[in-house]
Amino acid sequence: MTCYNPPDTPLDILHEDHEILVVNKPAGLLSVPGKGPELADCLITRLEAVYPQVLLVHRLDRDTSGVMVFGLTPHAQRHLGLQFEKRQTKKTYLARVAGRLEPKTGTVDLPLIVDWPNRPLQKVDHESGKPAVTDWRVMKASDTESRVKLFPQTGRSHQLRVHMLALGHPILGDPLYAPETADEYSRMMLHAEELRLRHPDGGEGVKFRVAAPY
Repeated sequence: MTCYNPPDTPLDILHEDHEILVVNKPAGLLSVPGKGPELADCLITRLEAVYPQVLLVHRLDRDTSGVMVFGLTPHAQRHLGLQFEKRQTKKTYLARVAGRLEPKTGTVDLPLIVDWPNRPLQKVDHESGKPAVTDWRVMKASDTESRVKLFPQTGRSHQLRVHMLALGHPILGDPLYAPETADEYSRMMLHAEELRLRHPDGGEGVKFRVAAPY
């Protein structure tokens, strides 16, 4: 694990109402505290300083940026938590991956499990892995890299990172799964671009989006 040096950027609030808070998480910042005082600085701790009632619903990996939703009431946390659990939310990620990804669209259906000797890494395991499915669509490609939209149908840990690696097109700048590219890029090229869900107050469909910074 590389040394933790989170960005000192102001909170980027995308939406706020009486039930939910939607934030653009910067790359390099943990969603929740890690083990040990040196990993205490994280997005939810920073949010608690301004919104003491904020409640966690889901996470993004430290090196992933983009849209995250938090509950501001226990009802909202339960309501949103169930949507994630039942796969009723729709997530879109934008990634830059190594090489030319072909065909233009496709689906990765590979079960994942934690790679115990190498935690926190995950790996494909057809025997005891949990189901994991990702759809992809290539936006543009060259011989050296492809710009891809990723649509996870499940929410396994490191799912997009391991699935792209399994295809032979790891996400550029990924310190865990493509460390040979980490020095060339200022960050991991994975961004949670859009999140669709039902609002906890009334169930109306809402969409939150923030463009990738790369």
